[in-house]
Amino acid sequence: MEMHRREFLKESAFAAGALSVLGLRARAATPGAALAKAKIRIGGCDWSLRKEGDPASFAAAKEAGLDGVEVSCGKGESRLPISDPERRNRFLAEARKHALAIPSTCLEILHRDGLKSHPKAAGWVLEAIEPTRALGARVILLPFFGRQSINERAEQKAAAERLKPIAPVAEKAGMVLGLENTISAEDNAWILDQVGSKAVRVYYDVGNSSARGFDIYKEIPWLGKDRICQIHLKDRNHLLAKGEIDFPRAVEAILKSGFEGWAVLETAVLTNVKDDFSANAEYVRKLFENPARKF
Repeated sequence: MEMHRREFLKESAFAAGALSVLGLRARAATPGAALAKAKIRIGGCDWSLRKEGDPASFAAAKEAGLDGVEVSCGKGESRLPISDPERRNRFLAEARKHALAIPSTCLEILHRDGLKSHPKAAGWVLEAIEPTRALGARVILLPFFGRQSINERAEQKAAAERLKPIAPVAEKAGMVLGLENTISAEDNAWILDQVGSKAVRVYYDVGNSSARGFDIYKEIPWLGKDRICQIHLKDRNHLLAKGEIDFPRAVEAILKSGFEGWAVLETAVLTNVKDDFSANAEYVRKLFENPARKF
């Protein structure tokens, strides 16, 4: 999984140049610039934008007024699709074209080859580190759902044991492995304590946790900015202003936690991508700008 030195330097330079341009343009021109005070930017998952693993996700995100796209790593038998330099360059070219950022990747192959037990899982995580860094992203989402859930302590222990040798590699690369799952904040904190690395944190999903009956308004501040690396915003099959979660209160909890970074929309599409993502993005931006007001 090592990248040839010349290839790596070429791609790193391309990524750095692209993202320096993106950063300047995004701060100057995107709607997210209004959130500079709170230091929160609004992104979207490429799969929720209905462009999973597709560079066209950036055009869709731009049209919806987002600040960036969370990119899928893809599934493979011997190699992750995101490991292909040409594929990464297409993502970077589209990101630069639309002046958008790439905050994170999603290692969705773990839905198939779960980290708690599959023999290939640790290798997939290690492989994703360099391609994610080449994209200029800092977070790799590690999912634990369905058959790959870690609801039992023994499963959590198994996941922690597998993360221990991976964490130093991620930390050295300046990357963060974000755990997204359906367990409590306390259980997530237990895993983080077992691993003992700042490179392993919680990718907090308000929709997942709320649906499981956890008090998201208490969990988010309790975990705090040092244990949460990124946040997914969703509310089942609803627009964010129309569902079961009290989003003004959720935003207050996020700000109270001290979290700064990306809040990524993983929201349902009820009418069309552009209108629904635009409505959700506008709604949460207003809340982050003035969390005490309900819209």
